[in-house]
Amino acid sequence: MTAFGRRGWCPDAWRPMMAGDGLIVRVKPRFARLTRPQVEALADLAGRFGSGALDLTNRANLQIRGVREGGWRELLAALVDNGLVDEDPEAEGRRNVLVAPGWKPGDETARIGEALLARLSELPRLPGKMGLAVDTGASAVLTACPADFRIERAEGGGLLIRLDGRESGVAVHAEEAADRVLDLARWFIESGGIAAGRASRHLAPLPAWATGKSRPVRTSLRCDPGYGVPFGRIAATSLVELMDVTGAAALRITPWRRIHPESSVASPVAGFLLGTDDPLLRTDACPGAPDCPSSSVQTRELAARLAPRIAGRLHVSGCAKGCARSRPSDVTLTGRDGAFDLAFGARAGDPPAHRGLSAEQLIAHFGAS
Repeated sequence: MTAFGRRGWCPDAWRPMMAGDGLIVRVKPRFARLTRPQVEALADLAGRFGSGALDLTNRANLQIRGVREGGWRELLAALVDNGLVDEDPEAEGRRNVLVAPGWKPGDETARIGEALLARLSELPRLPGKMGLAVDTGASAVLTACPADFRIERAEGGGLLIRLDGRESGVAVHAEEAADRVLDLARWFIESGGIAAGRASRHLAPLPAWATGKSRPVRTSLRCDPGYGVPFGRIAATSLVELMDVTGAAALRITPWRRIHPESSVASPVAGFLLGTDDPLLRTDACPGAPDCPSSSVQTRELAARLAPRIAGRLHVSGCAKGCARSRPSDVTLTGRDGAFDLAFGARAGDPPAHRGLSAEQLIAHFGAS
């Protein structure tokens, strides 16, 4: 097992991470899609080997919480048998491909995603948090989601490949997209990207072939909201209930901590939020103490009380790692030594406007009841 506090990596099923409530075992559904048998298996396994709770991540993955160390090997074998985890640990570790959740079988997103998954063994060894995004719909939806190499729809209607953090990229055809991703990943390693850790922090000049003026289409602000999961935490059995109520053949996990059933039915289901108006849907909060040993503060109770009083995006992080959200938020609270630092338009751990505030002081500051 690996110590919880280490930076620069994410747990997966073959490398679980110890948290305050037990092991975290990550499941990466292929194309972020779960069939009915997979959902039923996941609910059963999460209850038998863990606490029964799942976390949805900003990479459209699921994390089984509270797994007992003695049962991990049996859980892992069952996940492999149900097609939820790759039987090759190296392949599972590389399978960090995020696709726009609106993909359809045979479309460009699906074809490019399949090509990338088939060639992941050719990738050089990258830092653990690095990933790929395939976002080839009519408008971009993954711009704010964590990814380092991006294949996107260009303003002119074609496709482009772009390094995260760069405003433009180079035009590519769908058939060559996987080749170009591999080339860009090799350049990242050869040009010293390991020291930077992420593409957005790697400022080396791009190779000539990857330098272009193609810009991605504007980000879409309109999409099916699906079923929201407050703070990304849900009982695994609730996924089965969601399928029962909606009659869905499968569920699609999104990086926005929402779930899209493959169904036209949109009926209320306990534990989920429908629509877009609930302030909890624009609030990010990690598990905090005591679930996470890196956190010295409780997070989600405070986040729930403050959410109705914050006009924009709220992020409550138990520590400076900012696991729940890597992008800036309108209001960001970062736990430190049992108190909170308050920042505006910032990421977790950024220099704060106010330091060492208690939960009670923050509640009073924002006028929360």
